[in-house]
Amino acid sequence: MATLPSGLLGPEPGLLSPEQLEKLRVFKIETRIANEKYLRAHKEVEFLISGFLREMFLKRPDNIREFAADYFTDPRLPNKIHRQLIKDKKAA
Repeated sequence: MATLPSGLLGPEPGLLSPEQLEKLRVFKIETRIANEKYLRAHKEVEFLISGFLREMFLKRPDNIREFAADYFTDPRLPNKIHRQLIKDKKAA
C-alpha cells in the first residue's frame, strides 16, 4: 500500500481497478481480432514471415540482423511474394 499525503494508505501504484482490468481484457480481445482480420486480408505478410524464417533456419546465419536486412531489402523479394500470392490463389 502507498501512503497518501494525508497519511492514509491508498491502493498500490500501478494496480488496475476491476473496471480497468475488464476494459484491458476487452481491448486485448478486440486487438487480437483486428490483427487476425488484417493478417487474413494480407496474405503477403504470412509469406514474408514464413519465407524469412524458412531461409533463416536453412542457412542459420551467424549475424541474424545482417541476414534479415539482406533478406528484406532483396530487390527480388516483391516478385517472390507476388508469385506466391498467385500460386496460393490458384490452389484455393
